[in-house]
Amino acid sequence: MARLESRLQAARTDGFGACRTDGGDEDAAQCVDRGVPLTLACGKFEEMFDLDTGREDRGIPWFNALEKGILKGAKDFSVNATMVGPANVDPAQQVKLLEDLIAKKVNVIGLVPLDVKVCEPVLKRAQAAGIKVITHEGPEQEGRDWNVELIDSVRFGEVQMERLAKDLGGEGEYVVYVGTLTTPLHNKWADAAIAYQQKNFPKMKLVTDRFPGADEIDTSQRTTLDVIKAYPNLRGILGFGSNGPIGAGNAVRQQRLAKKIAIVGTVLPSQAKSLIADDIIREGFLWNPTDAGYAMVAVAKLVLDGKSIADGVEVPGLGKAAVDVPGKQIKVDKIMRINKETIDGLIAAGL
Repeated sequence: MARLESRLQAARTDGFGACRTDGGDEDAAQCVDRGVPLTLACGKFEEMFDLDTGREDRGIPWFNALEKGILKGAKDFSVNATMVGPANVDPAQQVKLLEDLIAKKVNVIGLVPLDVKVCEPVLKRAQAAGIKVITHEGPEQEGRDWNVELIDSVRFGEVQMERLAKDLGGEGEYVVYVGTLTTPLHNKWADAAIAYQQKNFPKMKLVTDRFPGADEIDTSQRTTLDVIKAYPNLRGILGFGSNGPIGAGNAVRQQRLAKKIAIVGTVLPSQAKSLIADDIIREGFLWNPTDAGYAMVAVAKLVLDGKSIADGVEVPGLGKAAVDVPGKQIKVDKIMRINKETIDGLIAAGL
């Protein structure tokens, strides 16, 4: 048991593999001469992937979909948009990429931050250099002009806890996974979910601190196998990070525990189809990452054009948005429920 606890503790501190991709398709590249350059620096990739292959095992599919939205926005708004990511899920590497973008004198930096504190100084330097900064999943990121969200972050955590509690009958032991312990929104969702459980389902119990690794299937699978051994009364897993529920589901399937352990969390429909069909993942939740990438470019274009952004602003492709001007937040409500009834339609839509 001591060795098992050591592995579980190590799982909370390990880094997780990520990669770099320099985005761009032919249509987006043709926009260079017709518009302003826009560069988006995003974190959390696994390994090199070619967007044209559509192979999910070569990179985190959520970011594949995000890049599709970025490239569509580049074409629609006549800007040059590319996407880069660090070689590992390492905030210091993300900062280095941001410094490179400042040196290139881009017009806009878009960011999915790995660590808001680490990114803050370099983003403020970018702003001082006249570069606009648009974030996604960065509601607490200082040094930004706007943060764009497609969900209410508190409700996103609560609704997933509601679903897990339904499967557990409102009682029993559970664990929580996040991408990293510094990924801003993953931890905000986890905080909201746990607080909701404590208030509304007091007979449920979080048996240990949350685990990182939900950005990587293999890591989540290994962690789940260890958690099952360490907590034999485990009844639920809540995963924030689109690969976490997949890895957990693989482990639960491997151990033939689908009837005992319920899994709920953020997933892409195309990844989760077989696990949902087999009632291993009871339900998934997400927003459309393609819409998120498109929205970042759309908001960047509004900022570059000097357009006023106020409550009710029309964000191209998404409709009217709620805007908190002092808080620099732009939000639309686009939570998707992924279950047996909805999954085929979502996959047909490209997710």
